[in-house]
Amino acid sequence: MVNRRAVVTGASSGIGEATVRALRAQGWEVVGVARREERLAALAAETGASAIACDLTDADAVAALIEELDRSGPVHALVQVAGGARGTDSVEGGSAEDWQWMFDANVLSTQRLVAGMLPLLRKAATADGHADTIFVTSTAAQIAYPGGAGYNAAKAGQSMLVKVLRQELNGEPIRVVEVAPGMVHTEEFTLNRLGGDSVAAEAVYSGVDEPLLAEDVADVIAYALSTPRRVNLDQITMRPVAQSAQHLLARGPLHVRTDVD
Repeated sequence: MVNRRAVVTGASSGIGEATVRALRAQGWEVVGVARREERLAALAAETGASAIACDLTDADAVAALIEELDRSGPVHALVQVAGGARGTDSVEGGSAEDWQWMFDANVLSTQRLVAGMLPLLRKAATADGHADTIFVTSTAAQIAYPGGAGYNAAKAGQSMLVKVLRQELNGEPIRVVEVAPGMVHTEEFTLNRLGGDSVAAEAVYSGVDEPLLAEDVADVIAYALSTPRRVNLDQITMRPVAQSAQHLLARGPLHVRTDVD
């Protein structure tokens, strides 16, 4: 992977940070992108990645990001992890402000990145034979659940964007991969969604035997990038074993049943 460069968004924490580490371990050059400059700088110092602070909901900031990436070298892969959820409101009681932020952070930011980075990815594909895009969506894009309406809608929108993009790029050597995780226990996602209520955030994971970790998702992303360029993993859905479906979550230790005939 020497001399191949990936841009990873949402790199200051969680899945994005873990992805920077995973790709650096495979020999990728990595540019971590996120809003929090200090956390990015610390990650860069530890891993040898580069870092660019950018608010992906700001169109001017994204344009400046693209210019800097173009000046600094080729881009062989975009890994779009940045996004998030706010609130657990019903449709009737939904906060328009929170829903607007979720649409901006998950859908419009993705569209801005794709529009800006496709010319860079095409340059890399022309020189090296192929390029990659990977988008982290969610199982919330696939299954609706009470309290999830705003996030369901935003992630479903992002997922559809990815599916359409794959069709639009048909005939070009640019892979389009979607990774849709279920429950992932990270330090910030649920905490941010619940307005900083740490007790409520931890209760979400209480009793669940081994939720996914950010590193698990990062490993899948790294694997998708490492497959032969003829292979496109269109959509990867991953959940912890304790979560058989969006609505079916086991709490307590997993155990073999002894009461089955």
